Amino acid sequence: MILGMPKPERTSRTWPSRPGLKAAGVFAALLAIIVVVALTAFAQTTPGGSRSKIMAAKTASPPSPAITRTSPSAGVNREITVVGIGDSVTSGNSCNCETFVQLYAAGLASRSGLKTSSVNLGVGGWTSSQLLQSLTRPGAFRDQVAKADILLVTIGANDLTPLETKQPSGCTTTCYSPFVKSVGHNVELIVAAARAAHPNHPPTILVTNYWNVFQDGDVGTAENGAPFQSWSDLLTRAESAQVCAAARRTGATCVDLYAPFKGDGSKNPTSLLASDGDHPNSAGHRLIASTLLANTPLPIA
Repeated sequence: MILGMPKPERTSRTWPSRPGLKAAGVFAALLAIIVVVALTAFAQTTPGGSRSKIMAAKTASPPSPAITRTSPSAGVNREITVVGIGDSVTSGNSCNCETFVQLYAAGLASRSGLKTSSVNLGVGGWTSSQLLQSLTRPGAFRDQVAKADILLVTIGANDLTPLETKQPSGCTTTCYSPFVKSVGHNVELIVAAARAAHPNHPPTILVTNYWNVFQDGDVGTAENGAPFQSWSDLLTRAESAQVCAAARRTGATCVDLYAPFKGDGSKNPTSLLASDGDHPNSAGHRLIASTLLANTPLPIA
């Protein structure tokens, strides 16, 4: 047992002199630095190293939420005002129901979480000239349009009323072209006037065309005959082209209602029309609202 114990000189070793201590300390410090550098380089170059994970946890930023069609505006806390202007389609004639203006505002709020309100300024019988006149003179109408964040415009069918008594064979392109071109010109001026009403906050503007400028569906065919319906379809397409071209020239969005109501022209729109065969019923207004929502430019400022 005594022989197995450490020798006295090992336990009672004295410290080296100061010069030796200093040299040993420098050597130890250098050795420690080399070890730290080596371990750091190893941790940074080793996949999945603990240091890499720690740094990643400190520097990674949470992903930004993507703006989608169901989130059309980021960071908008104020109320979005939707204003509808136009004729009897906008005002909801022949339909004791919520109009597409109200439905659109409600749908926008539901999809996006935005707070919305709606104002319907549609007037039955109005032409594009009458709408333009109301927008270019001071008054309550212009003031309400100036509050719009989103402006819905449906106008032009009543401009063609003088053609309704014409016989299709007696009113070809040269007959109706001046009418449809006039509508297109007025739509361009209407969009410009709406923006001028509040130049510091111009609205997002959606301009629609029509499925038919006159009666349609079973009622239209029964009252006017198939030849007249074919002619009114041709007339509607011609006006739609002018309206959409005018909207695009001014930076507004043209929203096509022809295809949703009639497809390629072979679809019967009777189920979407009121009993007069002219104005949309509740299903028609819902379809217009959903079509507008699907074509709303994003984001909403």
